Amino acid sequence: MKISEKIKELNASLPEEVSLVAVSKTKPVSDLMEAYNAGQRIFGENKIQEMVEKWEEMPKDIEWHMIGHVQTNKVKYMAPFVSLIHAVDSLKLLKEISKQAAKHDRVINCLLQIKIAAEESKFGMTEKEAVTLLISEEIKALKNVVVVGFMGMATFTDDQEQLTTEFSSLKEFYEGQQMQHSNLTILSMGMSGDYPLAIALGSNMVRVGSAIFGSRNY
Repeated sequence: MKISEKIKELNASLPEEVSLVAVSKTKPVSDLMEAYNAGQRIFGENKIQEMVEKWEEMPKDIEWHMIGHVQTNKVKYMAPFVSLIHAVDSLKLLKEISKQAAKHDRVINCLLQIKIAAEESKFGMTEKEAVTLLISEEIKALKNVVVVGFMGMATFTDDQEQLTTEFSSLKEFYEGQQMQHSNLTILSMGMSGDYPLAIALGSNMVRVGSAIFGSRNY
């Protein structure tokens, strides 16, 4: 099936309130343009340099999402245009994002990455760390960055019970925090392998790559 057909099919199958991030890392601009021409406007990249090159080449009504782990020294390269940064896991990183956003007179939206997987390799904050951060005086002082929700990556497993537990725990945390913080509107959970379950358990943003573009070329 063509990329354009997959995009249309996927968008038709998703509930209206769910945003689709087309994970386009390692894929050529021609593939992204095929998705763009089929109506896709949100693309997710995990390497800043690659995202910058694609941003320069592609139409300017695209929302670029940084979905990979971010090094503070690279923030300045995406600050002029990035729409949402998914994997923020420290106050230090938020401070740098705010500082670089200010230089471009922008406010950059961010998601705090919460560690829900059992795997050691996954980044993220604990729920307790996130709560402490959200109520801190330091975050209130940052004028050019807004935390708009949470992101979580489940364990890489076929065990539906484990995935259900991990997604459900983040949904519960998100709902609890929404009562305290009105700007929390995004819960990003679910990728190509597990997004239907994630949506059923409350996700309103999914990151889908291989189900659109095929397997990666590393």
